[in-house]
Amino acid sequence: MKRNIKGIFNGAIASASYGTNPLFALPLFASGIGVNSVLFYRYAIAVLIYGLWLKFVKKLSLHITFKEFIPLLVMGLFFSLSSLALFEGFKYIEAGIACTILFIYPVLVAIIMSLFFKEKMTKTVLASIFLTFSGIVLLYHGKSGVSLNIHGVTVVFISALLYALYIVGVKNIKAIKHMNSAKMSFYVMLFGLLVYIVNLKFCTQLQILERPMLWLFVIGLAMLPTIISIETINIAIKLIGSTKTAILGALEPLTAIFFGILFFNEHLTLRISIGVLLVLFGVFLAVSRKQIKN
Repeated sequence: MKRNIKGIFNGAIASASYGTNPLFALPLFASGIGVNSVLFYRYAIAVLIYGLWLKFVKKLSLHITFKEFIPLLVMGLFFSLSSLALFEGFKYIEAGIACTILFIYPVLVAIIMSLFFKEKMTKTVLASIFLTFSGIVLLYHGKSGVSLNIHGVTVVFISALLYALYIVGVKNIKAIKHMNSAKMSFYVMLFGLLVYIVNLKFCTQLQILERPMLWLFVIGLAMLPTIISIETINIAIKLIGSTKTAILGALEPLTAIFFGILFFNEHLTLRISIGVLLVLFGVFLAVSRKQIKN
């Protein structure tokens, strides 16, 4: 019971903290800072802070074997590219809606488990997929009633797929499934940083943050949706499995919508509310089915 409660607590923290992405990212974009620069600062600061914490406070050895290196590299790239795709989506879709579309990742987890890990695809899963995408159709109207750009929907879907692959990998790759959660989190962030170093032509195109407030925003990005989110989701997956962790992911779009309405003048209409409920109900059907084993 104690293990289950700890897992649920970490899963809830992971989801809520990941949902704060728009709170810190949107003001940076509004200041003219590009996606790759924002994400470079996010991951670089996270690696620095977390690495120092693990080395000098927790006294944790960061040694890994070559057998662990490859899957950690892949997991880091999956998580980082998922961030990149989500942030690209913010250019075309209101933040709350983008994070709601991202929440189809538990359905994608169910599909991947069915195709590659011999989990049975049930009528419940098919029903959940129908409900989820019905909800997304209702979200196909953004600001000023204009239909969402298909590019925005596509990149957020890619973000959800990469996030699903990350969750499946953490749970099922033998070389890392029993690794210390803190060490895994550090290397996921470190290897994820490589994406933005390359995209920024080895930092030659990195934009400089000239105002203190911008530094506060990137520190917020590094702490909440990065360090705290990765650390707690890895703990949750190990303690309660991918299924219950995915259920707790319902806090992600709800958090994003809350901040979108509170700080960014986004509107919660009846249509969007119904769409959100359909997405959440569809995902709950998928991740609650008895066929998935934690």
